[in-house]
Amino acid sequence: MVFGLGDMIESRKKEGLNPILAEIKIYSPKHGDLLRGRDPLEILKVYERCRVAGISYITSHIFKGNLKMLEKICNESNLPVLRKDFILSKEEIELSASMGVSAILLIARILGEKTAEFVDYALEHGLEALVEVHTIDDVKIVESTKASIVGINNRDISKLEVDNGDVELTKRLSPLIRDRIKVSESGIMSLDDLRIALRYADAALIGTAFMKAEDTEAVVKSFVEAKLC
Repeated sequence: MVFGLGDMIESRKKEGLNPILAEIKIYSPKHGDLLRGRDPLEILKVYERCRVAGISYITSHIFKGNLKMLEKICNESNLPVLRKDFILSKEEIELSASMGVSAILLIARILGEKTAEFVDYALEHGLEALVEVHTIDDVKIVESTKASIVGINNRDISKLEVDNGDVELTKRLSPLIRDRIKVSESGIMSLDDLRIALRYADAALIGTAFMKAEDTEAVVKSFVEAKLC
């Protein structure tokens, strides 16, 4: 049985682990090829062995993702899978649900006043909605939705990761978000970054640091098991 993303975040906390959403990231506009000839499904197995809280996969062509691989990941994993993309239509939500994902990324800046409607539609199709924010205005949009999970993107999506970003944005926006599970996204490259992120958020989404690592399993395990207090 696949647990929901929110449930797994809380479960990992109770186990004394750092709740990490580990991203299988094929390509970065800033760093280039991150897969380096590896099989994404082998990376999935590494993440599962390290007891992460969930799997994230980007289907956007900008990041060289694809729906076929998303479906394979959903079929192979017992962890909740988050589909990341620039979702603009309800048809994409329906498609995501049909592929077996547990949660879908909805970006407040892109959807604007439609965000609440898209969250409702995702919930109706059995999906958790992780609504992404980057500014105070984005946070105000989330307040009118039923989203139980909010992602604070430390990077500006309009710059497609060529900006550095840092976890200070999580620190600034987190107090404005109440009664929701908070996920710090992007720009988390070290245990010091993770320490700050998890001081203000419930979970962290990490992709580039894991995909760039020479020994991915060792790095992921160190992040999940680190004692940060």
